[in-house]
Amino acid sequence: MAAGTPPRTPPFAKPVTAPVPQGGLRALRAQAADCRACPLWRHATATVFGEGPARAQAMLIGEQPGDEEDLAARPFVGPAGRLLDRALAEAGLDRRRLYLTNTVKHFKFRQRGKRRLHNRANAQEQEACRVWLAAEWLRLRPRLTVALGAMAAQTLFGAGFRLSRERGRWIELDTRSRALATWHPSAVLRTPPPERDRRYRELVQDLSLLAETLQATTGGAGGR
Repeated sequence: MAAGTPPRTPPFAKPVTAPVPQGGLRALRAQAADCRACPLWRHATATVFGEGPARAQAMLIGEQPGDEEDLAARPFVGPAGRLLDRALAEAGLDRRRLYLTNTVKHFKFRQRGKRRLHNRANAQEQEACRVWLAAEWLRLRPRLTVALGAMAAQTLFGAGFRLSRERGRWIELDTRSRALATWHPSAVLRTPPPERDRRYRELVQDLSLLAETLQATTGGAGGR
């Protein structure tokens, strides 16, 4: 890319429903807390915005927050987050040096007695939330992005992307950024053994590829 030429913007970072919000991560988080673009805010406890350093070289994008994330207003703190932490440690990655977020920022659920059961956000809800993911990604411009799960992968790469067929392969997002997709930790937890163990090893393998690529391209930013 020629000096002074701005990097092109990948399609997922150009949502059509509303302008992409501007500002630093703190300002974006404050704006997102008041988002009313879809009905999910009505029953959620909080907007679960991303967290991590503003200069993170790698961004991990999940699907949507769960019950514990909604209560804590933080991404990846429930069972899936604990499994992700274990996989990151095995891959030699330091979560504190990564930026973690979700495609959808509010917890969607159905009530069953006292329990709140996860319910997948529909296409309209996902589209309404894309402005926040776009704002985060454009603010960070991470060199490397990992989509965790099919929802995040199809947001980045399009509806035709198939995780089972294209997992673990770097795909160019723009002239300086690449992304790959892997299993979401919650999908690993839902998979019966012994298939669960295979999917977990594939998750660790893909995160190890992230660690190796970070080491090669950024001198280890994101590793231990």
